Amino acid sequence: MRPSHEANVTQAARPIGVPDQTDAPAAGVWTLAGGRLIIAEPGGPATVLVPTEQVRLLAVDLPLSTRAKRLEALPFAIEDQIAEPIDSLHVALGAEIAPKRYLVAVVRHAVMAAWVDVAEEAGLGHAAMVPDALALPRPSEGQWAVDLGNERAVVRTPDGAGFAISAPLLRSAWDAAGKPPVVAYGATLPDDMLLAEGEIAPQPLATRLINPALDLRQGLFARRRPALPNLWRRLGWIAAVGAAAHIVIAAADTLMLRAIADRRAEETRTVAALAAPGVNLSGDFAASLADLLPSGSAAAPDLFLPLLTRVSGALGPVAGGLTVRGIGFQANTLTMDVEGSDAGLVGRIDAALRAARVSGQVTQSPDGAIRITARAA
Repeated sequence: MRPSHEANVTQAARPIGVPDQTDAPAAGVWTLAGGRLIIAEPGGPATVLVPTEQVRLLAVDLPLSTRAKRLEALPFAIEDQIAEPIDSLHVALGAEIAPKRYLVAVVRHAVMAAWVDVAEEAGLGHAAMVPDALALPRPSEGQWAVDLGNERAVVRTPDGAGFAISAPLLRSAWDAAGKPPVVAYGATLPDDMLLAEGEIAPQPLATRLINPALDLRQGLFARRRPALPNLWRRLGWIAAVGAAAHIVIAAADTLMLRAIADRRAEETRTVAALAAPGVNLSGDFAASLADLLPSGSAAAPDLFLPLLTRVSGALGPVAGGLTVRGIGFQANTLTMDVEGSDAGLVGRIDAALRAARVSGQVTQSPDGAIRITARAA
């Protein structure tokens, strides 16, 4: 799989958002780069690959029985792993990647809306929208799958998630992750990056995306379905009328279940009062009851990769003039030592960090080395 910005363009420039073919596409895999769609592989399911740099991929524990319950609990399950207000983010639920553990994607509403507009204008409103890291096969435990390009590297991790990073920072991220064996799918990796012994058999890109691990087109940004012929439209109306009848019946059932739930809540309140005499159960009864239960420890959220991804993305405009000498991480602070010969490089790096709203500082030692210090929000 080639990175989205390196795909070949074989026709003259077209207006932004218009794909490189004359007819509106119905299928095929497309990459979104620079505000335009470029064909990556004809045939297969209609899919748009979007840059993973703008998507946060997480593996989240959701031990709930139904998808509806998982969606309801999702914002609370990820709130300590994100730095932005949840109302400004689009959160998409993906496949189960381990028992009761699910793949989750987080992207800004404004970014997602812009991507959907490009797809709609290009006739791909019905296409799935997948972060390009998930187009790589999921590697075995303890390995990385890496697609290295000229400017960026896309990584799929063994937990089913992944990330994208500036190509010069790949080796440092690999070192910080404990130098896992790598399965290479793009350009040849440096000789000192350990290759996995049993590589995954290659598959066409379209085949890997028949059933993607996650589709961003959910909820507010759900896919637009193609128009139905008249016959199917009529059948759709019939089905809608039947569904409406079922909704009326379900509403009646809901009222009955609510009455049962109120009765059982009163019974529970009585039992709780007997089990914990003297405890104030007024106000929010569910919260008061939860306070009586023993609480387990919660694992600290992973701060390194998200912070490294943000710093890497911020340094994209100046990455060509940088040589990374080392990366360190302690508590919530990332330190990166770099070298470069360009005049005014310290000011350019500082401006790039501020433009990306990364909290940090840039200092230069007398010997010319530059240290970047960034902190997680």
